[in-house]
Amino acid sequence: MPEFPPLFVFAVILVGFVATNLALTHLIGPRKKTAVKDMPYESGMDPIGDARQPFNVRFCLVAILYLVFDIELLFLYPWAVSAFSDDGGIPVELRGTVFAIMLFFISTLVIAYIYAWRKGVFKWR
Repeated sequence: MPEFPPLFVFAVILVGFVATNLALTHLIGPRKKTAVKDMPYESGMDPIGDARQPFNVRFCLVAILYLVFDIELLFLYPWAVSAFSDDGGIPVELRGTVFAIMLFFISTLVIAYIYAWRKGVFKWR
């Protein structure tokens, strides 16, 4: 129980800081409304025309490739941490096998990357 009072003090300071900033923003902040400020923000572009315009499929391809390589990093990071730690990581007799499996995993991703590159997925016209 003696470790909780600092947490409570931190929580009170945090809530006080947030409440003070919200109150100051409301009291001191500018209130002038203009047509530009009331306009919806659409990724830096002026919202003109219909919102239901078709978009290029390349957006989906790039998003899928991003997810594939992002998931690769999710697998590589824990492996790297556990493989190169001296205590409690991968057992010494299995490190070669795990390393070979990870090389195979990386090689399949490199092949997929080269395939996407040759298909022209990364060329934006």
